[in-house]
Amino acid sequence: MQNELGVGPHPHRGFSPVTFIFKGELQHRDSRMNNSIVKAGGTQWMHAGLGIMHSERPTKELAEQGGEFELIQFWVNDPAKNKMTQPRYYPLSKEETPVIRSNDGKTKAYVVAGNFMNTKGPIEPLTPLLTVRFEFEEGAEYEFEVPETFNTLLYQLDGELLLNQSQPSRAKDLTLFTSQPGTITVHAKKQTRAILLAGEPIDEPVVTYGPIVMNTQTEIMEALRDAQIGKMGILIED
Repeated sequence: MQNELGVGPHPHRGFSPVTFIFKGELQHRDSRMNNSIVKAGGTQWMHAGLGIMHSERPTKELAEQGGEFELIQFWVNDPAKNKMTQPRYYPLSKEETPVIRSNDGKTKAYVVAGNFMNTKGPIEPLTPLLTVRFEFEEGAEYEFEVPETFNTLLYQLDGELLLNQSQPSRAKDLTLFTSQPGTITVHAKKQTRAILLAGEPIDEPVVTYGPIVMNTQTEIMEALRDAQIGKMGILIED
């Protein structure tokens, strides 16, 4: 039953798929012999590099017994110089993730990657960036800064926020702050979960095809060929 749920074996090359698990448990397997389970509050970060086959599924227990399963996956582009390096996989638990608690106790910021408010995340990204998970209690007041060279977005899972004293934000809203200096302020009108994604633009051409992110169409065709002939490895699930 487990192998009927989630996403079965498939290839990646040229970027880093990152998954935040909010509810439930996610099992990762790949052609580099990694096999791990990340639970709620944890993160899966995989630098696909020159190519890897992997699968992502709810755990056997969750598949058989049922329960809530909630996650967000986003893709972090890698610069051309790193696209063909060796793959790496990082499972990060909630307990291993540094957390910043606000003075009023109403905000928690879990720092996954980058340096946020003088706290460094355990994941070492290939370009300057920040990835942070927020939990705001109702009435929370919080402010933070990101480098002015970063493009920054805040995605909200639920609740209700007021950003920079003027911009309302509700469940499933995405707010983009484009290369602007200054402090971002957050007021939580309701209990809210949100994620902060910020990074320095790479400013290189991007060509994509499904699970492959490269710089030219020729590189896409080469990646498809390599996946088909097994150069990205083979994954056979139990």
